[in-house]
Amino acid sequence: MNKQAGRRDIARTISLLWRQPEAPSGRRGPKPVLSTDTVVDAAIEVADANPTTPLSMRMIGDHLGRTAMSLYTYIPGKDELLDLMYDRVHAELPPIADTGDWRMALSDWAAALFALHTRHPWTLDVSLARPALGPHEQAGLESLLSILYSTGLDAPTIRRSVSMLFHFIRGSARTLAEIRSASTIGDSESHWWAESSAALADAAPDFADDFPHTVQLGREAPPIPGGDFYLERETEESFTQGLQILLDGIESRIRKHS
Repeated sequence: MNKQAGRRDIARTISLLWRQPEAPSGRRGPKPVLSTDTVVDAAIEVADANPTTPLSMRMIGDHLGRTAMSLYTYIPGKDELLDLMYDRVHAELPPIADTGDWRMALSDWAAALFALHTRHPWTLDVSLARPALGPHEQAGLESLLSILYSTGLDAPTIRRSVSMLFHFIRGSARTLAEIRSASTIGDSESHWWAESSAALADAAPDFADDFPHTVQLGREAPPIPGGDFYLERETEESFTQGLQILLDGIESRIRKHS
């Protein structure tokens, strides 16, 4: 459902993102069957249940028992809807406790965002080039900035750290999403790698001589065992350890500024 940046009705979308909660109209009679909120919630449910299928207004309408055209009363279009969905799920990010330990706080913040993207893999198709700019997404960014500013780092370093962290978290989550998607198609992970390794050995008998460091790494640091889900575990562990490496870099910059 890749959302191309710049195709939305900007003013209408931002107005919807920052709208006040929908209140009762006070009029007598039956309540409206749908609202912007119910359409957004339904779209999230459909997208979560069909991570490998492009989201369509027809799918959402079927989920609600309505026609696709009826949804346009509440949402200008699919690009605008994706922005609303994206911001809505960011409300799931928990508040980060102020313990005075910036490293622990940043680890918790990064883990929460990684978990959000893995629960809702369609969020990875929403472009960061021109963000949604909704209140919940902004609250997540504000939490990150409050942690980084508490370290005493200068603003340019904080800006680059923010960019680095977002790219690392989204990249890790995308890898995990791709692994899970691949596992639903064709062979299991263990069978695919066993067959591919055998074919590679036949096709490239000098592989170990030509790529000695690749072979060395595989021998000295083999993947985490785990049957058909070992690549998921490997990706999750790579995220955890990779994050600590990034935090080591931030800590080094903090020491230089102190």
